[in-house]
Amino acid sequence: MYMRHGRLKVKTSEEQAEAKRLEREQKLKLYQSATQAVFQKRQAGELDESVLELTSQILGANPDFATLWNCRREVFQQLETQKSPEELAVLVKAELGFLESCLRVNPKSYGTWHHRCWLLGRLPEPNWARELELCARFLEVDERNFHCWDYRRFVAAQAAVPPAEELAFTDSLITRNFSNYSSWHYRSCLLPQLHPQPDSGPQGRLPEDVLLKELELVQNAFFTDPNDQSAWFYHRWLLGRADPQDALRCLHVSRDEACLTVSFSRPLLVEARTETLLLLVDEAPLTVEWRTPDGRSRPSHVWVSQDWCELSVEKSTVLQSELESCKELQELEPENKWCLLTIILLMRALDPLLYEKETLQYFQTLKAMTHPPLLQAVDPMRAAYLDDLRSKFLVENSILKMEYAEVRVLHLAHKDLTVLCHLEQLLLVTHLDLSHNRLRALPPALAALRCLEVLQANDNAIESLDGVTNLPRLRELLLCNNRLQQPTTLQPLASCPRLVLLNLQGNPLCQAEGILEHLAELLPSVNSILT
Repeated sequence: MYMRHGRLKVKTSEEQAEAKRLEREQKLKLYQSATQAVFQKRQAGELDESVLELTSQILGANPDFATLWNCRREVFQQLETQKSPEELAVLVKAELGFLESCLRVNPKSYGTWHHRCWLLGRLPEPNWARELELCARFLEVDERNFHCWDYRRFVAAQAAVPPAEELAFTDSLITRNFSNYSSWHYRSCLLPQLHPQPDSGPQGRLPEDVLLKELELVQNAFFTDPNDQSAWFYHRWLLGRADPQDALRCLHVSRDEACLTVSFSRPLLVEARTETLLLLVDEAPLTVEWRTPDGRSRPSHVWVSQDWCELSVEKSTVLQSELESCKELQELEPENKWCLLTIILLMRALDPLLYEKETLQYFQTLKAMTHPPLLQAVDPMRAAYLDDLRSKFLVENSILKMEYAEVRVLHLAHKDLTVLCHLEQLLLVTHLDLSHNRLRALPPALAALRCLEVLQANDNAIESLDGVTNLPRLRELLLCNNRLQQPTTLQPLASCPRLVLLNLQGNPLCQAEGILEHLAELLPSVNSILT
């Protein structure tokens, strides 16, 4: 509004909108002309202080223009060869101030934080204490700014800040606000540094007293705000502090094939001409070539395994107490999904077979929450995650039961499975029944089953047989009522030299004209093909 002839004149909404449009157009013209001038100077190799001035005009309003940060770095690299140390120090000080102003415009600007890391990394004596103060100021404004947290970890590493001091810093922020995922995550990085355990790796087991203290802290958090995810994620990390030690789980010798197969407790990458995996016969090393079952150069699933380690009495007591606390909270917060999921994980850690029935009931409750009967909204991502997690637990339990019975036959039929896992532990299995589930594919990890003779996978939704590659002893494969569309999907079976019986009844590919003749040509070693 303005005065005209002594009277107050108020702009109409149309006039205001037009004024804003003209202002935006003017800013856009300046922005475009400055950008064009920068690119012209860069192309001409004119990397001087004028480029810093031009890019400042743009980045001051839009700090996320990554190319312009690259230009500024190129200018500084050029000026390092032209300026005296004193002149360069003045420019660096101004640059640090400019970066702070950009961060005030956008505290989560990737380019700005990255440029600050780059700049300080080139200084002979950076003031790391000042950088820590800068992080503290920005985290005071937004304590979940993960860009700032990343930068703080960089600064702490460069300044060799003791982990105990950083842990105390997270204490102060968590005490102020439990809903601080970044602080919880930082603790998971710091605690293994503060309490390293022999042969447990960087993310290994925590001492019992430390674990108890952390569990008490996180329990206070989710009793204070049960619906906040931060503390629940950290709680799951605490429960997993049992990195399995390297161990040989299974060894199989095939005299017929002159083949030795081993299964380990963790993924191993065995490279040629190294001693990663050494075979000793009569205490003498034997030169052999190692390969993965599927022929890929990567850590093989046939060597990787999840150790079924026994819980210590102390940890078992701690977990039992945690389970009771979570069940109490679940009674108070029956709709809290994180609490229900944590109860399941605790029961798995304590005794998966003892709590199997109860675990499945909790899964059913969780699934009902993702498929509310009176609402149209469904959470397919979370529902699929729960299905896969449930399948994983059921397979684990079945493997445990098989090992206790000391048999080589595994029945996984009628379990509503959506995925297969831990197949690397089935090195000695001869018969596997996967019928009447919801499987869409047979995974590549199936190649670990070197002794498998009979595979039943009827009544699933299988579309691919890539996982049936290189099964040297497979004789019978039953695939009735699946979704195999094309005869070419059976190509992997050509690598199974002993396959004699193949049942494909109820698959779409059986409708193709002349299918039996085609399959006989594709799989000449198979004696009986049922379509």
